[in-house]
Amino acid sequence: MFTGSHIVLFLGFVSALFSVGLQAPSPGGGSNSLMLGCGSDNEEKDGDGRKWLPDSKYVTASNSVQGQAQYQDPSLNSEVPYMKARIFTSNATYKLPAKSKQRYFLRLHFYPSTYDSHNAEQAYFSVMANGVTLLQNFSASLTCKALTQAYIVKEYSLAPLAKDGVEVTFSINTGFAFVNGIELVAAPDALFDKAVLVGKADETIEGKDSNVQTMYRLNVGGSFISPTNDSGSLGRAWYDDNAYIFGANLGVTNGADKKVIEYKDIPDYSAPVDIYTTARSMGPDPNVNLNSNLTWVFNQVDPKYMYLVRLHFCDTANTKPNQIAFTIYINNQTAEAAADVIGWSGGIGKAIYKDYVTIVNEKNNGELWLALHPNPESKPQYYDAMLSGVEIFKLETSKSLAGLNPKLSDMLQQDEEEQKRSFESQTKTEKGTNKAQVIGGAAGGAAAFGIAAALCIAVYQRKKRVQGTESHTTSWLPLYGNSHTSGTKSTISGKSNASSHLSSAAQGRCRRFSFVEMKQATKNFEEANVIGVGGFGKVYKGVIDNGATKVAIKRSNPQSEQGVHEFQTEIEMLSELRHKHLVSLIGFCDEDNEMCLVYDYMSLGTLREHIYKGNKTHLSWKQRLEICIGAAKGLHYLHTGARWTIIHRDVKTTNILLDENWEAKVSDFGLSKTGPDLNKGHVSTVVKGSFGYLDPEYFKRQQLTEKSDVYSFGVVLFEVLCARPALNPSLPKEQVSLADWALHCQKKGILEDIIDPHLKGKVNMESIKKFADTAEKCLSDCGVDRPSLNDILWNLEFALQLQEGTDGGSSRSWSRTRSESDDASLRNQHMMAIHYSNLSLGSDSEIGEEQPPSSSNNEAPDNDSAVFSQIINPTGR
Repeated sequence: MFTGSHIVLFLGFVSALFSVGLQAPSPGGGSNSLMLGCGSDNEEKDGDGRKWLPDSKYVTASNSVQGQAQYQDPSLNSEVPYMKARIFTSNATYKLPAKSKQRYFLRLHFYPSTYDSHNAEQAYFSVMANGVTLLQNFSASLTCKALTQAYIVKEYSLAPLAKDGVEVTFSINTGFAFVNGIELVAAPDALFDKAVLVGKADETIEGKDSNVQTMYRLNVGGSFISPTNDSGSLGRAWYDDNAYIFGANLGVTNGADKKVIEYKDIPDYSAPVDIYTTARSMGPDPNVNLNSNLTWVFNQVDPKYMYLVRLHFCDTANTKPNQIAFTIYINNQTAEAAADVIGWSGGIGKAIYKDYVTIVNEKNNGELWLALHPNPESKPQYYDAMLSGVEIFKLETSKSLAGLNPKLSDMLQQDEEEQKRSFESQTKTEKGTNKAQVIGGAAGGAAAFGIAAALCIAVYQRKKRVQGTESHTTSWLPLYGNSHTSGTKSTISGKSNASSHLSSAAQGRCRRFSFVEMKQATKNFEEANVIGVGGFGKVYKGVIDNGATKVAIKRSNPQSEQGVHEFQTEIEMLSELRHKHLVSLIGFCDEDNEMCLVYDYMSLGTLREHIYKGNKTHLSWKQRLEICIGAAKGLHYLHTGARWTIIHRDVKTTNILLDENWEAKVSDFGLSKTGPDLNKGHVSTVVKGSFGYLDPEYFKRQQLTEKSDVYSFGVVLFEVLCARPALNPSLPKEQVSLADWALHCQKKGILEDIIDPHLKGKVNMESIKKFADTAEKCLSDCGVDRPSLNDILWNLEFALQLQEGTDGGSSRSWSRTRSESDDASLRNQHMMAIHYSNLSLGSDSEIGEEQPPSSSNNEAPDNDSAVFSQIINPTGR
């Protein structure tokens, strides 16, 4: 579900120091929250400066221990509260101070990791709060794996208490129980009231005394709103709705000034003002609107429960009743025949919300649909519909809010689009392929969940389905920055047999390992050898050939059965590609349910590890340029050096790996797609990739081109320059997206203010300017306006020469005196050099077989970097 992501979203809220045991949290004011860092001995602050208190004074457990997570996922922007946990080996109860007759938000934080000898995969437990079952036989590990999240938060709103205090009891089903953080926030008693039952307009459901679970909370048409910016000090996080829009009709988004928003008939804690300043409407074309719906689809909805759907509205464009009127459908039932926002609210800019209750049964397939359609029968002035925000809450049934653990096999939908890769039709060989998230063999970097963020959460699963080809499952909050991973059973027995679908050519080019060899290489998959964790499974450092060769071994989770198609895609793709700036696949293992991929060991991990957040080293500007140039060469080869264009689709800093010589190699080809010749346009396909890096044109139109990779690479360039994640929702709204914020600063002429402080005063600003201009062009809204990888390479090499001139050469003065015609001539030489270096590096590739004349091969240097340096620097020859 993202991060992002990558970015990390911390679900929490601002709180004053709580006086232990003396005062219960109170609503709407300073000391309104209790935040416990479970397993911690001292008060600690998270990345946003929020204070988490130790939990020992609140918990009664004879057999509990404090655990320290062995591995920090890249999506964790702060250790607090996730790197420590309270481990229970017997039933235990937290007694939290609270006032009677008061409603409270309760949030439980889980980070399924290994804590000393306690592996969260073995933990199945139940949780009750004041007699209400919140979780039953819950597996945080299974849930996070299924949702491709690193960690998760469960949020509940407890009905007004019958007596003082909240008791939260953990009971063990199998193994042990654990929790990383607990939040308790006093909420307004009137947060829930009566709601109309969909399909029975004369019936209402009373919500005032109900316990509820938050499933979704979205800012429709707007961006993420952090808990610290929530209204009423309630600490709610609001996510944007892009991940849930169904079909190609995205509508249009509208914005307004906060000053025009009024809370007339609803309290101001209902939602923050930013919810009401934005909206999504259908657009200006009435003919299109009358023939389509504006639709959102939400899954991970447990059947046999009732759900309260709260819709937030604020019309900041129209002034009179019946200027727009629309029908609201919830699960294909009419919830509101003729919604008229101005008629409801009484005027322009006045906030309002409406509550509806729907019953979800098993025939709904775990989904809840929301659709809006203009109502022509009302004869409105405009055929349109609009929405500003959505909240979905599960209502308790028989003192329970618990659902089943997600089944991985239910989520691994086969994507027909991916199975029809272009080179399959060319070779007429049956090859199963699909979407993937691949870690690409790197140390540490293989963990690339991206910047997932969200406390809970994680990152924007693109919920869009096109012609029924794709379905994703998400948690109650979306996942930021993660690519999806998926797979399907390929045999009735459930064994993977993935290699049976590989082409004979691919199998012939790859070394096949036995599972015994894999265990020997990793010392029986010893946890100490884990160097990363991703959607496919864990990545281990290992040695083969009697210790002569270091490798990275990616092992699929044997229980999850995820990754069959990723497995095939990675082998097919990497077995046919040879380039010094692409990660090398050595071989694979496929025995029963065990699947492993074996790569060259990349000892320096991912690029992301070295540019921000606990970076191991501070890379010099020259090093950064050389790494970017290497990655660009790898991508350029994919685009132009092969028989067919190969579009990577998941370019990001965690998929750029570094070997012991700081050579950059592009990894993670599970999402890659073969496209048409560069002159033949685009490939229509479902949207996949990592949020924060996604090409907006591809996202909107589902038309994939090589310029989609260029956009993602532009984000990478700004990451390298600014040393911050692509998405960071903990920042002010305008700064959340690095792409947007960097472009803003670039246009304002203040980019220097946001570059990595370690670079200031140590670099040639002309080199920085050339680099930033290149990144800016990569992020052009329209793909046709973006440079090719060849142009990018030219500019990066130019920036490197400018820097080397500062470090002690003559290239800086040379660059300023070169004529325009010389520049064009040099470009042509540069293109030829790239072309020949690509071909010479593909000697045993089926995709890029054409070779330059033998004389050229004999004269070409082994290191293609030498080609560039000799051409660009006149002193090179």
